[in-house]
Amino acid sequence: MTATATQDPRGRPAPRDPASPGAALAVLPHVLRAALAWTDAHRAEFALPDDVLEPHTQVNATLKPLGELAQLCSTVRAATAPGTPEHEVAGDLVTYAWEQVSRGGLLLELLRAEPFAAYPYEIYAAFAGYGLRHEGFEALARPLTATRAWAHTEQHANRQLGLINSERRVGVVTHTDAGGVLSRTWLGGLSEPWTFEGPSGYALTHTVFHLTDWGRMPDRVPEKTDAYLRTWLPAWADGCLESGQWDLTGELLAVAASLPGPAPLELLDALWPVLADVQHATGCVPETGVPVHEHAPDPYPFIDCYHSTLVTAFAAALSLRSLTDGSGTSRERHTP
Repeated sequence: MTATATQDPRGRPAPRDPASPGAALAVLPHVLRAALAWTDAHRAEFALPDDVLEPHTQVNATLKPLGELAQLCSTVRAATAPGTPEHEVAGDLVTYAWEQVSRGGLLLELLRAEPFAAYPYEIYAAFAGYGLRHEGFEALARPLTATRAWAHTEQHANRQLGLINSERRVGVVTHTDAGGVLSRTWLGGLSEPWTFEGPSGYALTHTVFHLTDWGRMPDRVPEKTDAYLRTWLPAWADGCLESGQWDLTGELLAVAASLPGPAPLELLDALWPVLADVQHATGCVPETGVPVHEHAPDPYPFIDCYHSTLVTAFAAALSLRSLTDGSGTSRERHTP
């Protein structure tokens, strides 16, 4: 595995062995604060347009980024110590997102328009898990989620796990058992590790996020799944680094920091210095490709870096939590 980054002939960070103990902790505080600072400075880019409820509005360019802002920043706040700058900024960003959805009122309108669409419910659940709730939304959602149609909506298994986790967050009875759904996912089936690629990689990471409530409940990961991930995450992460898949690298780091038991220290020490080198001075991280290191206020289009920057903050907060006792004091080094 890798420890520090140089530059390869194509301009990409090139890993260098071996990983040095404590390398992750040396870079994580700055990576986290810089990513959050960029996100905070670009919060207006997450604002919803006036026509967000119109049929022609693209959900993936409007509601999806805002929902991700709420979800990932609520986890950052939960994983960081009260009073720290990152804790406060993350909380402010969740509040901003809540105001954008009219404190839940806009989500109620979406639910009325598309009563069996999962995305309004999942966005709402991100806020509900944070303690922000809307009585009218839940009054309408309660009978809808009790229907046979809701329970039998056809979707991929990892997406179904997301709906189950959303139901848990809202506090209703889940429509099916998470264990049975997990067994139908790429990860739950312990698929041949050489079949890992982009789509299966993202399916894997989100399976873990939904299973663990975005890293908050690591003990939900079954023992055999934990062992499988600890064995193969290093190889998959190396492949992502080699191909410049920074967004997926960040998600794999978040998965590593969401495992039960001791943190996979060698993996975190190997990957974080590389991702720290990819991060631009402004705090943003590109999704893919050769990183820009030249001074520029906005080196990448917002749509090409907002998600990877949020993921970097999310993964950094979880990694810091897994490597410290929560107060910033390093834990004793373990060998997985």
